[in-house]
Amino acid sequence: KERVIHCFKSPALQFEVLYECSVSRARRSRLRLPHGVVDTPVFMPVGTQGGMKGVLSSEMCDDLGCQIMLCNTYHLALRPSTNVIDKLGGIHAFMCADKCNVLTDSGGFQMVSL
Repeated sequence: KERVIHCFKSPALQFEVLYECSVSRARRSRLRLPHGVVDTPVFMPVGTQGGMKGVLSSEMCDDLGCQIMLCNTYHLALRPSTNVIDKLGGIHAFMCADKCNVLTDSGGFQMVSL
């Protein structure tokens, strides 16, 4: 049975540990973010430039049940560019995915490896 074991709250997120295995210490958790809930463990698809190839943003959340998507800051800055994303109203508007959470990495690996 799930119950809240630990909870952290801030204005932007709430993190709850719902279950912890006594043997492996693996946890079942829930993140409550501004664009929806993310249950963990979770499969997080990668949309390097703000989208998954061959999948419409509406399908991503509604049909596939995608709760969160990883985008790459470095690649987004190159193409389409931060100016384009800003003009469109942010990454969620650019992706047409208001119901999907987005996690971006720093892009630091690409900057030092290129």
